[in-house]
Amino acid sequence: MQRSLVPLLLLFLALASVAGGAVAVIQRDRQALVEQFGRERSAQLQEATRGVAEALEDLGDDLTFAGELLAQPGSPEDHRRELRALLEAVGQYRAVAVYGPDGRELMTQVDRRALLQPLPPGHATALADTARLALDGPRERITPSPPVADASSGWMRVFATRLPAEAPGGGGAIAFLVDTEPFFAPLRLVTSDENTRLLLLGFHGRPSLLSDPEVADWYLRLGQEGERVPGLRALTTRMRAGESGTLLLHEGEATRLGLGTADVVASFLPIRMRGEASWSVAMLSSTRALRSHERTLVLRLSFAAFLVAVFLVTFGAYVVLANRRAVALRESRRHADRLAHLHEKTQKILDHIPTGVLALSDGGRISAVNQALRARLPASALGGSLSEAFPAAPAPVVRRLTALVEATRADGRVRSLHGETLSLFGEKGQYNVHAVPLEHGEEEVRTLVVLEDLSNVRMLEDQLLRAEKLATVGVLAAGVAHEIGTPLGVIRGRAEYMLSKLGGAEHPQGRGLSAIISQIDRVSRTIRQLLDFSRFQPAEARAVLLAPLVQGLQELMQVEADRRRVRLHVDVSEELPPLAADADQLQQVLLNLVLNACDACEAGGHVRLSASQLPEDAAGARGLLELRIEDDGCGIAPEHLHQIFDPFFTTKKRGQGTGLGLTMVAQIVRNHGGQVEIDSEPGRGTRVTLRWPVAAPSWEEQHAV
Repeated sequence: MQRSLVPLLLLFLALASVAGGAVAVIQRDRQALVEQFGRERSAQLQEATRGVAEALEDLGDDLTFAGELLAQPGSPEDHRRELRALLEAVGQYRAVAVYGPDGRELMTQVDRRALLQPLPPGHATALADTARLALDGPRERITPSPPVADASSGWMRVFATRLPAEAPGGGGAIAFLVDTEPFFAPLRLVTSDENTRLLLLGFHGRPSLLSDPEVADWYLRLGQEGERVPGLRALTTRMRAGESGTLLLHEGEATRLGLGTADVVASFLPIRMRGEASWSVAMLSSTRALRSHERTLVLRLSFAAFLVAVFLVTFGAYVVLANRRAVALRESRRHADRLAHLHEKTQKILDHIPTGVLALSDGGRISAVNQALRARLPASALGGSLSEAFPAAPAPVVRRLTALVEATRADGRVRSLHGETLSLFGEKGQYNVHAVPLEHGEEEVRTLVVLEDLSNVRMLEDQLLRAEKLATVGVLAAGVAHEIGTPLGVIRGRAEYMLSKLGGAEHPQGRGLSAIISQIDRVSRTIRQLLDFSRFQPAEARAVLLAPLVQGLQELMQVEADRRRVRLHVDVSEELPPLAADADQLQQVLLNLVLNACDACEAGGHVRLSASQLPEDAAGARGLLELRIEDDGCGIAPEHLHQIFDPFFTTKKRGQGTGLGLTMVAQIVRNHGGQVEIDSEPGRGTRVTLRWPVAAPSWEEQHAV
């Protein structure tokens, strides 16, 4: 008996030696883990500061751009208008001031949204002081100020730069009052971890509001108690010098800084503006998690070695004392428990996934349905066939599902329909359908049918793509309009002057000058449309009666229809409830859609404008009013339907449309909480359907046109 235990004891000692060696290796490699931890934190900090640096560079570009605008010829009122447009375009800019070479204030513009009119004295003083500092600096340098003293938050700063010599008055300076809090918002992401603290030093060496209060307090006390935190003192010295790197703060200093009982890895780097280190940020990360992980790993290895040893001893005793019957019973019970666990886990997974799953028996009857699909099927679906489970689905759709299941059973392979447009629940939607055979299933569960509803995903993808396009087009439109508007005005003025000198259009050269003026007016109208599109204002919804509004528009629409030799039919009842709408924007929507319908018709065509109220839903929400604009014109090709709301897309001939009409229609409707749909068939016409919210009963004010 003693001899039989000797190998087990030797094995136990060997396992203990292996565990001890593993612990020694972990402790030896701890420094490597800390270095890797520091590199990861440095990479995380660099990613966070990249967005801050880009925002500061954009601010510098805007200052330079504003200086270039002031250097352009124009009246003071033109310059005021351009600076006001810049303030409205960038939400963080609260005020802009222009000073002459002698530091005298020439112009000040305040953002009306910032509620700072008149400008507080502290803000005006900060603007003037920073502008004077910029006048003493080099041309391209951006001069920031400390936080403005009497601001409601500590994020208000002034940024100034010198104006070019071509500016009115021979130069000077321009200063922006900026709310910098959104600029540094990306840094908040790195402080979400409870073991991480942030220290952000401003241009003048002061800790910002984003800094950890306890670390910032120690930084302010470095002059008196710096010897107690030498690591922090070395860190801030390198930060003020504009350096980047990583430092290790030991456990005692970390405890004094409030970072727990573990070493701290400090990753720091400068945030540069126009190539100069304007800010410096440090991320102090505790290695408490590494130490806890190390201890846990050691304990697990030791415990695992102990369990293995105990298992081996028990197994040896079991081999001597147990019999085959006990082994069989134990194994049977273990398998039974595992099967029960797997069954429970599978059932919970199926019930909590958003994809619909139903099981079909050997006879094609539904034997089980998961929770996601159960809510959309009738109560009698369980035990019924596919046609009974989907009573609203057309017969061809049910036959396709049945054929898919039969094909799967025939060859034992998974069959799928990807991205199919099916009407399963009374309305069309996009689905992925998979029929999965079960080779070893019972008669009650022989095939699984998996339904993935892609409708919401496709809708979100389309909305995201359209939002990105609109944002890009808005920026482009504003830039193009500002860049070419002034030169066109100069050209038109010169042409009018020359025409007046020639004596009018009767002169041989007068027709050419008149053509120049008319073409410039056409380009100016396009520019105004671009500006209207890029500066789209939010809707101020009020109660608007549809019938009076349409009557006010009908005369204009009828004139346009007669000019195109198209018959216009209007069917809008006086009994319809008022809409929640901005009256001017609703007029713009209806006029654009009716004119588009008239343009699509040949002579003798028909355009119909009608409206009706939709019933309220079961939840008791406000009802919707449905407006329909129908024509029997040329229709829209299927490949163009997904592009009709894209900016600048048009099927009209060159010069007859800008491609912004339907884009603005869709934008206005969605801003009012409505929906817009288009059904079209080439050669048979187009129907545009608007679903517009009805005004709430509590709205007493009504607006009629």
